[in-house]
Formats: sequence, C-alpha cells, structure tokens
Amino acid sequence: MTAYGIQLPVQSQSTIYAEPWEAGAGPEDLVAVARAADRAGFAYIAACDHVAIPRRLAPAMSTVWYDPVATLAHLAGVTERVRLLSHVAVVGLRHPLLTAKQYATLDHLSGGRLILGVGAGHVQEEFEVLGVDFAGRGAVLDESIDALRKALGPDEFPEHHGKLYDFADLGQRPRPAQTHVPLWVGGSSPAAVRRAALKGDGWLPQGDPRDRLPAQIDRIRHLRAEAGLDGPFTVGAIAEPLYVGTPAWDVGRRTLSGPPDELAASLRAYRAMGVDQLQVRFRSRDRAELVDQISAFGADIAPHL
Repeated sequence: MTAYGIQLPVQSQSTIYAEPWEAGAGPEDLVAVARAADRAGFAYIAACDHVAIPRRLAPAMSTVWYDPVATLAHLAGVTERVRLLSHVAVVGLRHPLLTAKQYATLDHLSGGRLILGVGAGHVQEEFEVLGVDFAGRGAVLDESIDALRKALGPDEFPEHHGKLYDFADLGQRPRPAQTHVPLWVGGSSPAAVRRAALKGDGWLPQGDPRDRLPAQIDRIRHLRAEAGLDGPFTVGAIAEPLYVGTPAWDVGRRTLSGPPDELAASLRAYRAMGVDQLQVRFRSRDRAELVDQISAFGADIAPHL
C-alpha cells in the first residue's frame, strides 16, 4: 500500500498553490487541518522552510512562511500519531549543530515522529544575508547531510570533520527519540536526484509530472545499486491536485476529481511506478471543505491504495 501525506496549508502561501481562503487563516486553521490528517490516517504532515523572502520575489512567493520547527512542534502537541516532515528544510542556511539541536528536540518531544526533509534552497538573497555561499550550496548541503547524520545519531558527543564543519567533544541532549531519524532529500535536478540516491533514506521530488517519474526512479535505483546501497529507501511523488467527489465549482483543469473508486484507480498508477509515499493536495474554498476532503480521502480512497 502507498502511504499518503500532506503539505499543510496556511504555513506557506506561495501563489503557485495557496487557496484564497488561506490569506485570512491562522493557527486554529492549521491545527484543525493537522488533526483531520491525523484522524484520517495520513503518514505525515509537512511544513516548508524560508527565513526571509526578498521584495523581488514576494509578489509570487508571498512572505508567509512559518518556521518549520516551531510549526511542527506546535502541531506535535495537538496530534497523536501523524509524522512530522520538513519539506524541505534548507539546512545549509544554519550550522549543522544548530539544526540538530532543533530537530533532535522536536523528535524527542514528539516521541520519535520526525522525518527530516532537506533541500539545497533557491533564494540567493537568503543565503547572502546569512553569510552562506549560494553558488556552492550543493556542496554545503552534501556536507550538511553528513554532519547531520552524525549530530542526529545516538552519540551524545557527535563528531564530524569536514571542509566546512568541524566538531567534536560538544555534547547535545536530548537525543532524538528515534535511533535513526529518516532523512529524505528534496529536488528533481540531476544533482538532487543523485544526492537523494546516495545520501538519503528517501526522495522528495519537486513536482515531477507522472510521465517523468519512472525515469527518475530508475536512475535512483541504478545509482544505489552501483554504490552497493541496499537498505530501505522511500520514493515519493506529489500527486495532481485532488477533489473527492463532483465539484460544484471550478477546481481547475489539472485537478483530478470524481468518485473515490476512480480517483483511487488513478492514484494506484503511482504505486505501479515504484512510489512508496504520495503527497496529496486538495482544492478547497475554506477550512471546512478542506477538512471534509481530507476525511473523505482517508475513508473512501486510502483503503484502495
């Protein structure tokens, strides 16, 4: 069966995907949606990461980007079992020990529900103002992953010696509740796919359409086999926007809508490609409609995936 998760509304409001109602929404809406996903059997809820949006990008990206650690920690306290995913944390913007302190605490407080999703980032001004090399962000991310593996591992005094970061004899507790925090790598560029295959426990594509996924998944399998990596690996995908049932309003040309059995049949194609977890998104006109969509998906579609 394919697991299913959701990127939360409200916490990031890029014009590419935010619904109009989210502009006036707040913490109570976020909590209601997270609880609905928890009840409906969703594998994870996800939050994005940006520190500051430059004025030139604000009209498209908006400046609404909740901090993922604070957001997921808040939602951990009002949910019971759903996992908490950063999709994705731009970990190169912060020293790995700082990132490890935040996410280890989140994992500890939530009883081991963290999935750390990481990505390279794309906003140059964000890197510059924080004093991080934007042009070399791929190399920064590569070493950050190595350092985070150590810093989120079992050792109270983690040790890492690299080109960018060097630490030892510095203790951090609490340790994560999980003995191994899953680390998923986001992005669909050749470098990102390679990084996911060789350094990650999973891959979070950046909106690859269905027809591009099989080749990407084949490349990941090939790279892992070539490197002799045979441990568990979670392949992700982001589904088209969904609307369960027959909409009484214009949900857009790309949205998949219709009766649950038809939607389930369409989504099963992802599993056939080798997808392990599917991130879903629903069209909605208000919080109540979104909660209804999440509930309907969990009850009527998920059992058929």
